[in-house]
Amino acid sequence: MEIIFRSSKLKKQCNSSTGKLKHRLDDIRACDNMEIMKLLPGRLHPLKENRKGQWAMDLEHPKRLILEPIANPLPVSKNGWLDLSKISIIKIIEIGDYHGK
Repeated sequence: MEIIFRSSKLKKQCNSSTGKLKHRLDDIRACDNMEIMKLLPGRLHPLKENRKGQWAMDLEHPKRLILEPIANPLPVSKNGWLDLSKISIIKIIEIGDYHGK
């Protein structure tokens, strides 16, 4: 999986990380696509409302790794869902706690 970052500051933070964040990023890089990412620890899940189109994975509670799938256009399966098996690039948007915001 290819990972891009919203900013150079975030890229630096992620690339110098240790602990759970480093493990999550290493696991993501080893995946071929987002469908495989669903099998990883961290509970990859889509977000709703004002974060629709973004996904999150658990880090140290309450922090989450927040990301977006990258493809133009985003691939859609026959049933109308996002086809995660065809997404091999993600963009890390932020690391944070979006609950209660």
